[in-house]
Amino acid sequence: MNYDSAGTRWLLDRITVGLPVHNAMPYLPETMASLLGQTTDCFEILAIVDGGTDGSLAYLESIHDPRLRILNQPHQGLTYTLNRMLEECKTGWLVRQDADDISHPDRLQRILGAIEQYPDAGMFYSFANYHPRGHAVGSFRCSRGTPAELRDIVRDGYLLSICHSTVILNVRKAMGIGGYRLELHNEDADLWWRMALLYDIHCIPEELVGFRQSATSISSRNLCEQMVAGIYIQYLLLSYLWRRPPQSVDEIRDQLAGLLPKGEFEAKEGLRAFNIHLVARNYGEAVRSLCASVKASPAYFVGRLRDELSSSHRIANGVRPHLFLERKETLWPQC
Repeated sequence: MNYDSAGTRWLLDRITVGLPVHNAMPYLPETMASLLGQTTDCFEILAIVDGGTDGSLAYLESIHDPRLRILNQPHQGLTYTLNRMLEECKTGWLVRQDADDISHPDRLQRILGAIEQYPDAGMFYSFANYHPRGHAVGSFRCSRGTPAELRDIVRDGYLLSICHSTVILNVRKAMGIGGYRLELHNEDADLWWRMALLYDIHCIPEELVGFRQSATSISSRNLCEQMVAGIYIQYLLLSYLWRRPPQSVDEIRDQLAGLLPKGEFEAKEGLRAFNIHLVARNYGEAVRSLCASVKASPAYFVGRLRDELSSSHRIANGVRPHLFLERKETLWPQC
């Protein structure tokens, strides 16, 4: 066995897939099938059932597979669950996946190869396409580049665009920088910028995850709040880079919302609805949603199309940092 200085067992030849579960039916069986059908067996699935009212826990308990470990807790929320996942992980690496997404068959094998190549990395991630293929179109808008290029994006004051379900975290390093800190819908982006400034983030340039868009997903139900949270995460990054004391999100929520580009929320909502309607084969509604997206913000639509088609274009999240400086008296009143 392998142990660290504190006597904690670390299975260095394996990885852990962390699966937060809250009312995950009816998609959970497909998610589990994608994991149990991987081309390698060198992994454990750590499923933490965070309360819920559907049959998710009963379904997981019906699976008799030594690779599956189930923890059940009263509902605590996603941030708490993700941090518990880091604490409960028995291996050196935590592979993230949401309970409605799917892993392509060789995903974990490719991850093991990447870890072997870059064992000192802080984090890995891959590309993701929208699921199910054959109905949904396009890919998750994802930052690309070497660790140095990704770090430069952050140092320039922008956030990395990474699909959370594709991420692989070095457990010790993630916990060492505080893990997931915020009860916001962008708790992941806050971890990415802190990781990028201290450790190498490596991109596995393949689509290894199927990301599901549905009307019941957290992202769909909280899109507006997610966008404001994203601006707040960028504000925290800029506060760190510029050495200014940040305020809480509640204190500056209105100012942050005012930084969102006009029409971008409606355009993004329209594109998301477009794919959801395609999956449901509601083609008329899909066309209407696509037209609504273009009408709301032609610039956003063209930019999203460019990101989809160009492999060399730098992709990042956030608004131009100088827009924050224009409101510095209200955003950083103590300076």
